[in-house]
Amino acid sequence: MSIRIGMGYDVHQLAEGYKLWIGGIEIPFKKGSVGHSDGDVLIHAICDALLGALNLRDIGYHFPDTDPDLKGIDSKILLEKTMNIIREKGYDLGNMDTTICLQKPKINPHIPEMQKTLARVMKVDISQVSVKATTTEKLGFVGEGKGISAYASVLINKTTD
Repeated sequence: MSIRIGMGYDVHQLAEGYKLWIGGIEIPFKKGSVGHSDGDVLIHAICDALLGALNLRDIGYHFPDTDPDLKGIDSKILLEKTMNIIREKGYDLGNMDTTICLQKPKINPHIPEMQKTLARVMKVDISQVSVKATTTEKLGFVGEGKGISAYASVLINKTTD
């Protein structure tokens, strides 16, 4: 098949004492994502979408939270490694569309920098990288400020026969 799609979803608890990394950049805020890595919920959803597009399981399978070498790792490294896996299979990104779900802080001012960072790490054109943000209208764990979630959809194209 020359075109494949994948969907990813991730969620992290928010707590004081952690940094808030989203889309490869640090967002100033009083709370951050709790995770084995840096807790970048958007990058984790993107990795899951990419891996899922080729039926290669998920981010936890390739980069388990039981691996002490991955403790605190920069998720941009995981994204770069995931892109290498996809390219080794003869595919590359066509485009991706992502959504960050977070009540506070406001993400919109940071989206252009996220797009630049993600495009650079993935070695793709910025026009292939869509990042959006929404609140949950104060509903659920996101609306209560207890967590953050992200969705990612990707289209990948066959580059070799």
